[in-house]
Amino acid sequence: MTDTSGDHPTTASSASPSVDAPSGAVSPFSAREGFVDDGSGVAAHYGRLVAEQRLLHGGGAIVDLSDRGVLTVTGPDRLSWLNSLTSQHLLGLAPGVSTETLLLDANGRLEHAARVVDDGETAWLLVDGDETEPLRAWLDRMRFMLRVEVADRTPDVATIGSMHDLVADSDVAALESNGVPIVWVDPWHEVAVGGHGYAAAETHPGREWSYRETLVARDSLAALAALPTERLAVAGTLALEALRIEAWRPRLTTEVDEKSIPHELDWMRSAVHLSKGCYRGQETVAKVHNIGHPPRRLVMLHLDGSDGVLPARGDAVVLAGGVPAAPVDGAADAMADAAPAKPKQVGHVTSVALHHELGPIALALVKRGTDESAALAVLADGVVVAAAQEVIVPSTAGAAAGVPRLPRLGAVRR
Repeated sequence: MTDTSGDHPTTASSASPSVDAPSGAVSPFSAREGFVDDGSGVAAHYGRLVAEQRLLHGGGAIVDLSDRGVLTVTGPDRLSWLNSLTSQHLLGLAPGVSTETLLLDANGRLEHAARVVDDGETAWLLVDGDETEPLRAWLDRMRFMLRVEVADRTPDVATIGSMHDLVADSDVAALESNGVPIVWVDPWHEVAVGGHGYAAAETHPGREWSYRETLVARDSLAALAALPTERLAVAGTLALEALRIEAWRPRLTTEVDEKSIPHELDWMRSAVHLSKGCYRGQETVAKVHNIGHPPRRLVMLHLDGSDGVLPARGDAVVLAGGVPAAPVDGAADAMADAAPAKPKQVGHVTSVALHHELGPIALALVKRGTDESAALAVLADGVVVAAAQEVIVPSTAGAAAGVPRLPRLGAVRR
């Protein structure tokens, strides 16, 4: 399982800061050779970023995600209760079937996201690390008189990511509950029942996205980490991020800010059921989808790597035509007297990675009106990085009902 091609040893400073809350403890996988902490106790990489990506992509490695959170909801009302609170249709969810759901505020803005699998008695909610306690506390406050109990299982249960099925792997013992292995298979590879995909289906890279998360007993991590590489190869979170960006897959703690709605990220594809009953934020979801347009849209950026600069999350995305050109010989004095042109910002970077085949890539949110064919650039630490946009959410997204616009009262027809 070991791949030594394309090894690119890197230093700790090259690891992107984690967006998950630090767990306060370093994973047992820190004993692995080359381990570089991503800031939350798990590995950003093990010194072989390109090779790790190739192994992970080919189903030959796992990713330690033990910094992520696991909540459970038990009780006979659990699915109907979650169904009433969140965006996905969860009634009758069969044991072992994976889905995901979003918790929105009253204005339809994203607050939480959960990856969901039910075992027939317990609903398992897999969440990003810093979302664990806020989501647990909110759910606990909303129980009222219903027959449900919410618990944080993170102290005794850990998450392992992979692109292949680990249930048949004798070295990775998946947690079983009520006789069901707790494995969440990402539904991103197709448009879910009741969902709607804005990206062009025939070109969607998510169709090849085979990602899953397997829950294991936390006290088994040390034994897994001690296995030799030829039995259990590992990849870091940077490898997973690169493959996620390639698949156009949004994540709450990277793509979402205080203004985000699901339409902007194409998250209607897998996490929103458009025909289910009422839930908080549903009015906004329906209005934007049927008669409006999302104010921003997600794009993938192919970045120019010639300067060796990799932008960071939050860096400004601007129109390339508004970036001042370097002065030619003899024109420096004239340019010094002129007021410098300010590039027009149209968005910001949400995720960035160095992909083993595509090179530097990023996801970014840009204003809906940004020309889909426009050349863009990213301003990164004083360096202008050229960026070619690949449309994920088109500017025409929304207005699915095709309601004709009525003339204004008092308007005169000509």
